[in-house]
Amino acid sequence: MSTGTPELPELNVVTGAFGYTGKYIAAKLLSRGIRVRTLTNHPQTHGPMAERISVAPLDFANPRQLTESLRGTKTLYNTYWVRFNHGDVTFEKAVANTNTLIAAAKAAGVGRIVHISITNADPKSALPYFKGKAEVEQAVIESGIPYAIIRPALIFGAEDILINNIAWLLRRFPVFVLPGKGDCLVQPVYVDDLADLAVDAAHGVGNPVIDAVGPETYTLLELVRLIAEAVGSKAKLVHLAPGLALLGSRLLGLIVKDVLLTRDEVDGLLSNLLVTASSATAPTKLSDWLRENASGVGSRYASELSRHYK
Repeated sequence: MSTGTPELPELNVVTGAFGYTGKYIAAKLLSRGIRVRTLTNHPQTHGPMAERISVAPLDFANPRQLTESLRGTKTLYNTYWVRFNHGDVTFEKAVANTNTLIAAAKAAGVGRIVHISITNADPKSALPYFKGKAEVEQAVIESGIPYAIIRPALIFGAEDILINNIAWLLRRFPVFVLPGKGDCLVQPVYVDDLADLAVDAAHGVGNPVIDAVGPETYTLLELVRLIAEAVGSKAKLVHLAPGLALLGSRLLGLIVKDVLLTRDEVDGLLSNLLVTASSATAPTKLSDWLRENASGVGSRYASELSRHYK
């Protein structure tokens, strides 16, 4: 008869497990009987996963604490990033912070990193978002830790901000403005499918870089029309020069006290950076999801500043 202490299930760490993509990854892990710890500055004390996840601070100023929080971790899922510069939160700081996290993971002996990036990350990009993402990818690659890099395009799901707020605008205003001709392309991926790809990649072989893209590709105009049809909007779709469309979004942002759209996002969209040449790696169609969730999508405005910057 053994008198030893029972062996604990493997430990995985998810940055931001109470956030958007992190929440779906954590739920997948818990469903597989894996222990989950999150590194976060926004801990939750309620909700279906709150009592099942251990919490440690995502304190980049304390790398020693980060290292201790990561000890014994088989896989680190990194979802940390910033959408835009705001106050002292910048892309450059996000890159430096992630380098600190990766160094802590190496010091802690983490077995594998699954890093959530973006399609078409490029160190030579003129867009700080895509350039910063590429710099972080390179840091992961050079860390010496086995890795998988997941590159999602436009992510959609119940907690999504972009698709939700397009629907919100279409529900409430008689006119919807598109930047440019609306012929740029997007390849939406469902957040739950993204989580499946990430968790499966933790148990794969090699060091893959995987585009996370769904089975449908839309022009921006087709995407907005699809959302409008789903929510029953009769809004007139108007094309404006990208600069004027961005100005309009900034004026509306003053009303809702948020950042609706950034220049980098407009430029990235118009440069077709949210579409790839890859075959679909995720099965869920945005068109099907919209039909099933039409009553909820866009029913409330989703604030980026309230969610991530306050």
